[in-house]
Amino acid sequence: MDLATLEAEFAELVFPAFTEETALHLGLTLVEMARAGAFPVVIDIRTPDRTLFHAALPGSAAINDNWARRKSKTALMFQAPSLLVQSRMEAKGEDLARHGLSPDDYASNGGAVTIRTAGAGVVACVTVSGLPQVEDHKLAVAAIRAVLGKG
Repeated sequence: MDLATLEAEFAELVFPAFTEETALHLGLTLVEMARAGAFPVVIDIRTPDRTLFHAALPGSAAINDNWARRKSKTALMFQAPSLLVQSRMEAKGEDLARHGLSPDDYASNGGAVTIRTAGAGVVACVTVSGLPQVEDHKLAVAAIRAVLGKG
């Protein structure tokens, strides 16, 4: 996905509000989408300080939890989807190390999509891990669109 497409997608995906109930709805939507495709993924929805939803589907592994943790930390740190962060950095010839961030704790691979609200900006992050990074990203975006009624 190119940078312009990712920027436009980021601008479009804004929730009017995001609560624990919204997180549950989004998480269950993602579980159903992943089950329909038999995708071996981990799904994680979190704020900067707590987990709101987590599911590990058949075929996923502990490494997917680690990827989800690292990708979500990147998205929350930069207040943008991890794939967009990666594209922005590549356009500038940068990487996470340039920002003093360890690969043990951060990953700019796609799959973590920030949850933004109209009034508060980024309030959470939904992360999918287990597919190729662009597919992780697309699955998360498709679920957000479905919950927003834009799918």
